[in-house]
Amino acid sequence: QVQLVESGGGLVQAGGSLRLSCAASGTIFRINAMDWHRQAPGKQRELVAGISGGGSTNYADSVKGRFTISRDNTSNTVSLQMNSLKPEDTAVYYCNADLLTTTFRRRSYWGQGTQVTVSS
Repeated sequence: QVQLVESGGGLVQAGGSLRLSCAASGTIFRINAMDWHRQAPGKQRELVAGISGGGSTNYADSVKGRFTISRDNTSNTVSLQMNSLKPEDTAVYYCNADLLTTTFRRRSYWGQGTQVTVSS
């Protein structure tokens, strides 16, 4: 019914940049909040950045000033521009969407995850 497909992950050297994208499709009436999470091996999944339906943004302290979250409501897409990458940013990144389906059910959906590896 609803799918979130991520893209843009890869291998990059420290100091480099990557741009992640996540496109939502399916029986969607309206998307509320969208956010990005990441999980490194042996660690808990953590919130990296979020953007509300009203456009308010929130970032983890570790990425403030380096990452920028944005959304395009016409394409139901959320992006994460990652600059000045550090080895500590290495993780699987997941997008999440809080949305209202066409049957007016409020649901939360996760993308499949995309690997980001930053070498020193």
